[in-house]
Amino acid sequence: MNSPHQPLPTFDEVLLCTPQTTSEQVELFLRRCLSPNSRGEKIYTMLYADELSYDVSTRTEELFQCLQHYSNMYHLVILCNCNREHSYIPSVFSQYKVHMVPQRPLAEIQRYLQDHYRVTQPLSSAASIFKDNMCVGIVSSKRAGVGK
Repeated sequence: MNSPHQPLPTFDEVLLCTPQTTSEQVELFLRRCLSPNSRGEKIYTMLYADELSYDVSTRTEELFQCLQHYSNMYHLVILCNCNREHSYIPSVFSQYKVHMVPQRPLAEIQRYLQDHYRVTQPLSSAASIFKDNMCVGIVSSKRAGVGK
């Protein structure tokens, strides 16, 4: 987000982890990130890596240790829930832990996201029903199970 013209991450740069994420999915992701051809041009991000099963987590650590020797030019961000910081992946990578505080004001971050998620020609798009022709939205409620 150094420039308002920088694109959002592409599908190959992000892995959204769940308890059902397989070691094969993580392996493909890490190979893209740590391949010598990547030259550190992209920022790869594993979201909710603390959700990975124990078996997948141990395989992830082994694979990371093996692959990182092939490339020293990579950008890998692992985001975890702070309430699960004692899970396997956060514990293994704790030496690299950085408590992140957004460096930009909230209004600037929101404006950046609005610019990138706005549909420019909403006439034939489902985005026309969302506020400001946005193609994404967050629906929330203080009460659980009220039909969101």
